[in-house]
Amino acid sequence: MRLDALLDALALPASCRVDQRVPKKMLVDNGAPTAADKRLLTDGIEAVQWVAALKPSTVAVPEYRDETREYLEIAVLAVEVRDTHGKSAQVRRLAELVHRAISYPVLLLQTLSERVVLTAGHKRSAQNEAGKVVLDGELTVAEMTDSVDGLAPFLQAMAMSRQSQVNLLALYQGWIDCLTAWQAAQYTGTFALKASPEQAAAQREALRTCQRLEAEVARVRALAAKERQMAKQIELNLALKRLEQERTEQLGLLGMEKA
Repeated sequence: MRLDALLDALALPASCRVDQRVPKKMLVDNGAPTAADKRLLTDGIEAVQWVAALKPSTVAVPEYRDETREYLEIAVLAVEVRDTHGKSAQVRRLAELVHRAISYPVLLLQTLSERVVLTAGHKRSAQNEAGKVVLDGELTVAEMTDSVDGLAPFLQAMAMSRQSQVNLLALYQGWIDCLTAWQAAQYTGTFALKASPEQAAAQREALRTCQRLEAEVARVRALAAKERQMAKQIELNLALKRLEQERTEQLGLLGMEKA
């Protein structure tokens, strides 16, 4: 999938476009807590583009403030990742470091030779450091290629005009809900946005549970395959059946059972 196709789908107004290169040094100085992270940012990124700055003066969407967070601007960034650092763990760590380096909430588009990875994550004020902003929970990640089914409805849903315009927090949450629905579609086979914030929140929780159960099923299955004691094998197989049943129930909450 090409970056320009995704940017066209976002349909960002010209008033918010920045289209400026960002020095990698800025990310290294602000987002890398360890020497290994500094090397990852330096060696893993080919180029960084600041695509757009969404704020009240550029998109006519009000800011948002409460006791723990301020959404005064949303940054849209595009990062070209080198093929040498295209493993999923590397790509996700790069995304986390870039999000940490920017004080505003970020819609991050990571481009690789055969795929695009989108990430978003809420931010809040740090509890023990005045003036510092930190990630509030895990990033929401959506990975796609041109060959993936359901791409067209996802791209249509991502258009900025289709997100809530109540305030910048609501707009950003709309993008996160789109990414969550894309993740859910990898289980259900169908991309479908939930009709209400409550349903979207339930989908996020069911998705997290499904992902946790997938990992636990794989772990227990591997243990059962290695176990030689009959009694222990029976115990593990029973545990595996319970996990698979729970996973089936959670998949039902996403909309459809996985084949």
